[in-house]
Amino acid sequence: MLKSVNHTSFTVSDLDRSIKFYTELLGMELISMAERPQEFCEKVTGIPGARMKIAYVKGADYNVELIQYLSPPGQKLDTRNNNIGSAHLCFTVENLMEMFHDLSSRGVRFRGEPVNIPAGPNKGGLVVYLVDPDDNNLEFIEYPSK
Repeated sequence: MLKSVNHTSFTVSDLDRSIKFYTELLGMELISMAERPQEFCEKVTGIPGARMKIAYVKGADYNVELIQYLSPPGQKLDTRNNNIGSAHLCFTVENLMEMFHDLSSRGVRFRGEPVNIPAGPNKGGLVVYLVDPDDNNLEFIEYPSK
């Protein structure tokens, strides 16, 4: 169903819930899951005591890195101001309408219906946006055949 992805890192609020979404609904496979060393987490976030869990899920021709940042006790980690978030993932799809109907029948929430791309290098293709468990946009594109 999914052929490729052009971004590889994604911040999520709940790693287990997101893994379930990407593996069960998008057909990806969990490759590994671990917690990063404390020193690395503190360096990335700038917050003493912050932690970071990371999982890699794999599709046919792509990998996606799912990252969950964990605040130290009594603090709230702000992923937007720490520049550690991502809100858009773009997948290439072999048959967008088939994927759309399949996922819709399983209760997946889309932002609108698939639409034709009116201009640019992908003119004539189809695009639709899905909302993941963290309310991020996932863009699915079926490129026009050349």
